[in-house]
Amino acid sequence: MKIRTKISLLFIFLSVIILFAFASLIYLSAKRDREVQFFTRLKKEAVTKANLFFDAQVSAKTLQRIYKNNRQTISEVEVAIYDSTFNLVYHDASELDFVKETKEMMHAVFSNGQVRLQKNNWDIIGIKYKYEGKKYLVTAAAYDQFGYNKLQTLFESTIAFFVLSIIMIYIIAYFFALHVLDPIREMTDKAKQISGTNLDLRLVTTPDKDELTELAETFNQMLNRLENSFDAQKSFVSNISHELRTPLAAIVAELELTSEKERTNTEYKLAIHNALNDARKMVRLSNSLLDFAKASYDPSEISFRLVRIDELILDACLLIQKSNPDYKIDIHFEEDFEDDNQISVNANEYLLKTAFVNLMENGCKFSPEKQMLVAIFFDKNGILVSFEDHGIGISEKDLERLFTPFFRGENKSHADGNGIGLSLTKRIVELHGGTIQVRSIKTQGTTFLVHLPYTY
Repeated sequence: MKIRTKISLLFIFLSVIILFAFASLIYLSAKRDREVQFFTRLKKEAVTKANLFFDAQVSAKTLQRIYKNNRQTISEVEVAIYDSTFNLVYHDASELDFVKETKEMMHAVFSNGQVRLQKNNWDIIGIKYKYEGKKYLVTAAAYDQFGYNKLQTLFESTIAFFVLSIIMIYIIAYFFALHVLDPIREMTDKAKQISGTNLDLRLVTTPDKDELTELAETFNQMLNRLENSFDAQKSFVSNISHELRTPLAAIVAELELTSEKERTNTEYKLAIHNALNDARKMVRLSNSLLDFAKASYDPSEISFRLVRIDELILDACLLIQKSNPDYKIDIHFEEDFEDDNQISVNANEYLLKTAFVNLMENGCKFSPEKQMLVAIFFDKNGILVSFEDHGIGISEKDLERLFTPFFRGENKSHADGNGIGLSLTKRIVELHGGTIQVRSIKTQGTTFLVHLPYTY
């Protein structure tokens, strides 16, 4: 069953319950009002006729003649009077006697002072009446033809209105459901158009901050994550196939040339050495590409924990100097820190260490003295780490594309590389909610400033 049908049925069901309760309340109120008003009339008629009989001394025959004449045109009230011993004193029409008073009824009247009851749709009231110190029982009964006709008309009108209302409610509910669910239908049609080849499509959102807009925005955010993942995968495959082609081609060419004829041991060793260097380049490239892909993951898929920045920088420094003993890295704290929280951030230790290693290696690699300075600062929002060298610097033209994957600028002739390090570093820093800035002057040096916010 479609949601549109469910909403329509639920709307109709609730409306029917409300209408039924409202109609029932009106009918029962009208019925009660008829009874109250008619019993009040009966009581007045009983008292009036008792007064005429006792006080005005109107004869019984005269009262009976009036009753019989009125019965031919209107629903006249039938009145009977009994004394305290239950003997009949007066009756409008004893030969008719619609009431058929019983001793139980008379006892109840004398005990309670008044009794109301219904019998065969006749309304009957019995009251206690005093005259000259004696107690009498007066009963009045009549059939409320006018009142019952009004109730019947009200009942038939209510049924007709009820049926007509259900039909109108169904029509209104149907179009209401169509109108309410129209944005969902549009979202469904738009979502059907989205595939792996056009992940740039998005659902249309409105300024209204309702549930459907929130759903559309959540869906668009999911598409953003999927698009980033697809782009990262496509970029990874494209880049690795492009970058691995060169060292593989060099290894194949080196081995083919060596195998064409007999070589001396020295020539074989040289060929093996060249092939080994190319293989090492492939290993470094593969590791960089794998780190680049990991840095492109959804942050929710990467584990974070509280890490001390000073310890992480020391580990990165030892790792670099282990493979490059001639690199000199000085670490300086610009100000003292009061506790561990001030020097710690929520981070992925491996990735952040990789980013620091890349910045330190670049600083030493492009510096004639193979030396750089790492300085640590603090502010109220996080930790700032400065990586400063006095090397060859970077031109203004290259600064614009410095963080583009696989881009190598004018200084590529000074050192080997694959153009992934800085783009990887930028992604890692942004993955941690931080920022990275660079300042450089040609032939004077370069400074990278990394800001990592407190996130705990």
